[in-house]
Amino acid sequence: MCGVPAGNRLRSVALLAAVAALALVALKLLPSGTSSRASEPPGAGAPATVLQRAERGPALVHVAGAVRRPGVYRVAGDARVRDAVRRAGGPRAGADLDAVNLAARVTDGEQVVVPSRAPRPAAAGGSQTGPAAPVSLGSASAEELDSLDGIGPVTAEKIVEWRTRNGGVGSVDELEQVPGIGPKTIESLRGQLTP
Repeated sequence: MCGVPAGNRLRSVALLAAVAALALVALKLLPSGTSSRASEPPGAGAPATVLQRAERGPALVHVAGAVRRPGVYRVAGDARVRDAVRRAGGPRAGADLDAVNLAARVTDGEQVVVPSRAPRPAAAGGSQTGPAAPVSLGSASAEELDSLDGIGPVTAEKIVEWRTRNGGVGSVDELEQVPGIGPKTIESLRGQLTP
């Protein structure tokens, strides 16, 4: 063939075949397009994450607790806890929505529980028919203070710490010295607290 010795021609064909075989093996081992990326485990790369989000279908979520119609609901795959609570008819009166992260994404099979606000402590000696008995500011625990309207867990802890540092509380008005408590809060607490 065109003056090329047969031995050189055979080596050239063998070399060409080896290069082609290596190219085929490399194509099999390397990811090609989106089909192999979709089979990668979650978190293996940004493109896989994008595909997973795009392919997320509807989710079944069990909504329970202080909602109007507890049950299992189908929501969009990118739905938030807020959307699931709405599907369940919204929160009931007394629901503690601050205890739930309404912005969190729901996942298929998840249970969302909306708790009720803590009830006010009952008076010693039995149940009450009127408003809750006033809480003693001088001896109430942080949990008891947290049950009052206008006081959350952080403020309740601040009151207990302030009371301990200052040797007690002589009047409700002294609460104005606790960081985070102002005149409006004190006015709303007057009927709920005793010194």
